[in-house]
Amino acid sequence: MKNFLLLGLGLVLAVSCKQTNETMSDDALLAKAKDIHERVITLDTHCDINVTNFTDSINYTQDLQTQVTLPKMKAGGLDVAWFIVYTGQDSLNTDGYARAYENAMSKFHAIHRLCDSIAPDEIELAYTSDDVRRISASGKKVAMIGIENGYPVGEDISNVKKFYDLGGRYMSLSHNGHSQLCDSNTGEEDGVWLHNGVSDLGKEVIAEMNKWGMMIDVSHPSKKSMKDMIALTKAPIIASHSSARALCNHSRNLDDEQLMWLKENGGVVQTVAFKSYLNTEKYEARQEAEIVVAKQIADSMGVKWLERKEVMALPMAERREYFNFYMQMMPIQKQKLAKMTDLPPAVDVGDFVDHIDYLVEKIGIDHVGISSDFDGGGGIAGWDDASETFNVTLELVKRGYTEEQIEKLWSGNLLRVFDEVQAVAARLQAEAVQ
Repeated sequence: MKNFLLLGLGLVLAVSCKQTNETMSDDALLAKAKDIHERVITLDTHCDINVTNFTDSINYTQDLQTQVTLPKMKAGGLDVAWFIVYTGQDSLNTDGYARAYENAMSKFHAIHRLCDSIAPDEIELAYTSDDVRRISASGKKVAMIGIENGYPVGEDISNVKKFYDLGGRYMSLSHNGHSQLCDSNTGEEDGVWLHNGVSDLGKEVIAEMNKWGMMIDVSHPSKKSMKDMIALTKAPIIASHSSARALCNHSRNLDDEQLMWLKENGGVVQTVAFKSYLNTEKYEARQEAEIVVAKQIADSMGVKWLERKEVMALPMAERREYFNFYMQMMPIQKQKLAKMTDLPPAVDVGDFVDHIDYLVEKIGIDHVGISSDFDGGGGIAGWDDASETFNVTLELVKRGYTEEQIEKLWSGNLLRVFDEVQAVAARLQAEAVQ
């Protein structure tokens, strides 16, 4: 049974609704949304993790300051969290690959530890869509694994199968920087490309992903890389956490041409609740005010405030230390901001669902899904952590989406693509033994 923490409800109720629900009272809309949210499987394709939160003493059974924990999932009615095996981009050499591999393995092991040892009665790892439905029906939460950056594959394509066996069910071939497998969207900033799309090794990795049933994620690769991937793959693709570039001109979003490629491929774009990918103007105005507060807190903690580029340029140990400070600073900042009355409006659930509306109109309801990027920079007013997940369903109901459509957006479309990818893999494996 789901319980709903209606944080930011007043904000969401203030957003205008479609003609179909205009005559319903707020109480009736709320009741309708709660019933739908209870029945559908809610699935978020992108939740980052820190392995230090997967220990016997500090873990997701506790209400940590992270945006995703089991108590927050229960409070907001989030059924399925895709936990992310993320590795940052490093040098394209043996040492870099080895470090990335160890980092990736530590995250795989942390997720398994949560499901197998820390909280096996509360959450279970799913390997198939049937697992998702079975685990959800049992009352437990569902964990799935996505891989953000194919960099830890190194030059050994057998690692694809190794990651698959550990539960990895999607992988992007690059992140913020060109990998050995393909170019990243970040090449737009300086016009420097490494492969002009997918590399020869990347082509082998794509074939291997098709063979074993791992979804190809195009959220971070370049536009040319995405085009190459669609030409190469035998199965549908996903964008695990991207929004519409027509509404927010960021290289991490998909433009209309890319959206049409994705539709023709049969894939799905998981709309992401990341402020700067939703509404640039609102984000920048609000960010300026929030940074003033953050700098004040940093100064009081004896920490020099750094911009994102400065943080990413730090050695790994110093970067982790800064991130630890940032996680300590954030709740203090949130409390201070809540008491301020003169702030510019925040990017909110309305802005998020504006992107869903656009994507549905552009490529159809069957090709759109939902993601947060929680604990990786995601979070908006009204859906700032997993405890507020219900507010997304409420906004969708207010805009006239039916239960069938909401089910597709929350999980049906992604699981349909997953099933098709797995079916392609079964066929390829059968052909290989003939």
